[in-house]
Amino acid sequence: QVQLVESGGGLVQAGGSLRLSCAASGSTSEIAVMGWYRQAPGKQRELVAAITSAGYPNYADSMKGRCTISRDIAKNTLIVQMNSLKPEDTAVYYCAVRSTLGRTVWGQGTQVTVSS
Repeated sequence: QVQLVESGGGLVQAGGSLRLSCAASGSTSEIAVMGWYRQAPGKQRELVAAITSAGYPNYADSMKGRCTISRDIAKNTLIVQMNSLKPEDTAVYYCAVRSTLGRTVWGQGTQVTVSS
């Protein structure tokens, strides 16, 4: 089993930047994909960005050009740098990993609030 600990959320003004980190521990050798998702009040959870163990990134259309995801495999850490943040980016952000067996593990979530 993989355990995830997220950090880096907070309050930022529109146009600002935030860097979210996710540290994985446990059965990290089974991780195939790591990603960040978000869920705003009253909305479904959606992808922000993800990256495979081979380093291939995938971004939500709403985040392309404003977001960079990276993964330090040696440190089992996932980082997403988000720039030019908008009030509509306000949500709880969740780190998630999918194992080679197809199982998904979620972090506890971290709040990101973008003020206008």
